[in-house]
Amino acid sequence: MRVFVTGATGNLGSSVVRELIQTGHQVIGLTRSDSGAVKLKKAGAEAHFGSLEDPECLHKGASIADGVIHLAFDFSNFAASLVIDLHAINAIGAVLENTGKPFLTTAHANGTASDDATLALANRGVRSSVISLSPSVHDEVDHGFIPMLVNIARTKGFSAYVEDGANRWSAIHRLDASHLYCLALEKAPAGSRLSGRGEEGIPFRDIAEAIGKQLHKPVKSISRKEADAHFGFLGTLAAIDVSSAVPSNTVQTKELLGWEPVHPGLIADIEQGYYFKN
Repeated sequence: MRVFVTGATGNLGSSVVRELIQTGHQVIGLTRSDSGAVKLKKAGAEAHFGSLEDPECLHKGASIADGVIHLAFDFSNFAASLVIDLHAINAIGAVLENTGKPFLTTAHANGTASDDATLALANRGVRSSVISLSPSVHDEVDHGFIPMLVNIARTKGFSAYVEDGANRWSAIHRLDASHLYCLALEKAPAGSRLSGRGEEGIPFRDIAEAIGKQLHKPVKSISRKEADAHFGFLGTLAAIDVSSAVPSNTVQTKELLGWEPVHPGLIADIEQGYYFKN
């Protein structure tokens, strides 16, 4: 299958590209830059120049592919990216209508419009699915929430959790997430909502303690009122119980696709030490 992948040079995207190629697929990767094109060609993929804000580019990429995996998202400007994401999904979806081709997108906070637009394509002849990933997609190239928590602990002089720290996070290893996308491309029925959680309920206190141990910093409880000042925009996420606040159908996803996470869990990854080298 020829697969058009947006976000193909990102942390997750580059891993998905490798997984696709290793399982016999051909990849057309969206990139803005010459350096991105070089990276894709080294991985064995074809480079397709353009951006999410260029509908013509997206139309062409989708039209020459047998399926699409949409991963590109700029987390540095979240509100604007949600708008761009919806426009990109509509642009790609318009090309895929009545083809029966697979189209995978990723759920984002407050991205209901994008999720709904993807799933609506199932009624217009597209084998569309939405994958909801854990807050932490972890491994040695993680640039997400765990490195942020590490930097906060370094700066503040201690690793914190909120109240008793019993609130739970879910997590998934990047390689397990990549395998999920490949299986979904091949097997997911139209209109599927899929859950990418390798671990369902890791107490946030355990995460804070693992970080504190690696940094040789004390681990302390802070109040909910203190959380926003301490963690910044992560304050709410550090305090909520993700496992109950964001419902999961991980068991059904595993049964539907035959997916089983096999790579190290989040605490084991933190204990490897690579989050603390910089």
